[in-house]
Amino acid sequence: MAKEKVVLAYSGGLDTTALIPWLKENFNYDVVCCCVDVGQEEELDGLEERALSSGAAKLYIENIVDEFCDDFVMPCVKAGAVYEHSYLLGTSMARPAIAKKLVEIARKEEAVAICHGATGKGNDQIRFELGIKALAPDIKIIAPWRMTDLWNMQSREDEMEYCRQHGINLPFSMGKGYSRDRNLWHISHEGLELEDPSLAPNYDSLLVLTTPPEKAPDQMTDICLTFEKGVPKTLNGKAMKVSEIITELNRLGGENGIGIVDIVENRVVGMKSRGVYETPGGTILMAAHDQLEELCLDRETMENKKRLGSQLAQTVYEGKWFTPLREAIQAFVEATQQYVSGEVKLKLYKGNIIKNGTTSPYSLYNESLASFTTGDLYDHHDADGFITLFGLPLKVRAMKMQEAAKNSFNSKIQGMVSEMQSSKGNK
Repeated sequence: MAKEKVVLAYSGGLDTTALIPWLKENFNYDVVCCCVDVGQEEELDGLEERALSSGAAKLYIENIVDEFCDDFVMPCVKAGAVYEHSYLLGTSMARPAIAKKLVEIARKEEAVAICHGATGKGNDQIRFELGIKALAPDIKIIAPWRMTDLWNMQSREDEMEYCRQHGINLPFSMGKGYSRDRNLWHISHEGLELEDPSLAPNYDSLLVLTTPPEKAPDQMTDICLTFEKGVPKTLNGKAMKVSEIITELNRLGGENGIGIVDIVENRVVGMKSRGVYETPGGTILMAAHDQLEELCLDRETMENKKRLGSQLAQTVYEGKWFTPLREAIQAFVEATQQYVSGEVKLKLYKGNIIKNGTTSPYSLYNESLASFTTGDLYDHHDADGFITLFGLPLKVRAMKMQEAAKNSFNSKIQGMVSEMQSSKGNK
């Protein structure tokens, strides 16, 4: 009789490689590894040989870079979704995309379970599992780091020794390094000196995509982006897919020290964690999109969009991608993007993004209205009535407070007079 199957979210790292023999040993499953490519680049090298030699029955490497960019990244860019003022959601957007593909492979393989290697202290366990529950409530989820009765490895040394005992020789060092997560949108870094918020990051050993701003070129880099309905279409005159634009912006932004964020953030599980994020291309793309919206959106729409964009950021951060709330917010955002089209010019210089001109056929900016010599559309005298009505609540309140103060003063005087009269009568 054929064994039951488990789909393992496989990165090729030490944790998930050790999970292959662990799953076979503790559950007697056939292990189907699935590495979901969201732009990890060289991290995918040698995965098939490593997975199969470690005991996996099969390995899928599923490239979803374009789906990730079009269906997960761009909705957040359009919304201006930024978590706690700084984090551009690189890992948060990728996890539901990965969960979706894991479920697809599990259905294809008729697997009974999906296993992930996220720890019990982080956000990723929530993001993976909420995605799986929303898409496949019938599939069992295995989270080894929370199964302390079966998973008793507490360090890299323990995991490497476990692998050696099972005949698996791995090209990993014993030394502790940064914990990183990479995709096309960003690279995150945690660990080492970053665990102490009083210490500055060691950027010389930390950064992968980005040059420190002080070491960036002493000359500006000009770029020009065009958008259609909120989606970038060309970069410097060349038509490209969104994934290609992000890739090129990563190169240009990285060279100019753009998009380095050092943040202490609030995790979903209740603790604070400190990390450094490199998002050079994403930072430029978000800035360009915001710059275009300044021309194309009216004030009330922008105010509500900002509020909902912040709510979307928290929703995505918490792993609630496959929810009616995310769909509803995204529907609102899509409605706002119908006229967000035009051209944005920027200059990149030593970590700075500098505006260099914006144009749109749907611009709401009217030079006649905005200039000091206004034309027929604006009569200065109209401001009189507007200010009278706009300030009416303030004026009424002030009048009432004056009246109350006057009444209070009069009451005090009357009280003093009565007291004096009473005092004379007693004499």
